[in-house]
Amino acid sequence: MKKAVVTWITTFLSVAVFAQADLLTVAFGSCNDQNRPQEMWQVLSAQHPDVWIWGGDNIYADIKNPGARAALYRQQKSNQHYQQLMKTCEITGTWDDHDYGVNDGGKYYHLKSEAKRLAVDFLGFQANHPVWQHEGIYNSQEYGKGEKKVKVINLDTRTFRDTVYRENYIDSTTNRQLYRMVPNVTGDMLGEQQWAWLEAELKNTAAQVVIINSSVQVLPSQHRFEKWANLPRAKARLLKLISDSRKNVIIISGDRHIAEFSKFVLPGGRVLFEFTSSGLTHTWADPWEEANDYRVGPLVIEKNFGIIEIRWQNERPHITLKVMGLGQKVFNEVSFSLP
Repeated sequence: MKKAVVTWITTFLSVAVFAQADLLTVAFGSCNDQNRPQEMWQVLSAQHPDVWIWGGDNIYADIKNPGARAALYRQQKSNQHYQQLMKTCEITGTWDDHDYGVNDGGKYYHLKSEAKRLAVDFLGFQANHPVWQHEGIYNSQEYGKGEKKVKVINLDTRTFRDTVYRENYIDSTTNRQLYRMVPNVTGDMLGEQQWAWLEAELKNTAAQVVIINSSVQVLPSQHRFEKWANLPRAKARLLKLISDSRKNVIIISGDRHIAEFSKFVLPGGRVLFEFTSSGLTHTWADPWEEANDYRVGPLVIEKNFGIIEIRWQNERPHITLKVMGLGQKVFNEVSFSLP
């Protein structure tokens, strides 16, 4: 497929015109250790995506030296198979903690400005893109043309996030000492500037489908790791904002080194899907059972990436979500039509 032709409009959102006007294929993934085998890129390219979305942990660089972090980005970007993907589709995305620079990091990380410059450069945003004009890495793009547009909103869940603490405990089943995150009941995830931007992005788009990219999971609340549920007031605010927008939203997330679909019914009956895809290069070494009352289908504990196919049928979007892995294997799939 030919690379999309990108133009700029007065709202500074990139609009790409793709060869197949009735089908847009979006691929995404996260948790890519540049020092592990990079075997997923060829598999991914064979799906001929129009857009690739980085979901965070795009490299692993929990280091304080910007020069060393820059070298790791160059290492990843020089991979021949990733370079081939760059030639055939649009690239966008966000970051998570390990490319931000500190595990489970939040707003008090003192090198976040230097980290942002390297991350935005890696993602390939041009010098005139609005992402360079504000603190943090949040950004948006639109793809498609006419009434067949898809908007991608990449959130920044690191730069402005309030502190969430860990506590140790003894697991009653295994008798092992583990840790869990302690909810910060008054804490925020996005910061007021990003909240205002997000509200405007949802309000001022004619796109029929909006993909919100959050590095950490939004809907699942029962596991003990990082998630929006650790900041319950912020999670409630996000879900209300999505509900009030009355837009067709799909959330994508990463971070967890697993894949799963989660389904939630918003007030008024609109269905919200979250598609978690994580583990381009590695997954859980020791699988375990993990509860998620919103899960649809199996929990996938395999190296994976996500495919979102948006096909317009009678001018309305029909969505297919696929968890894919090595050998073009489809681990889980769900399809639905949007109103």
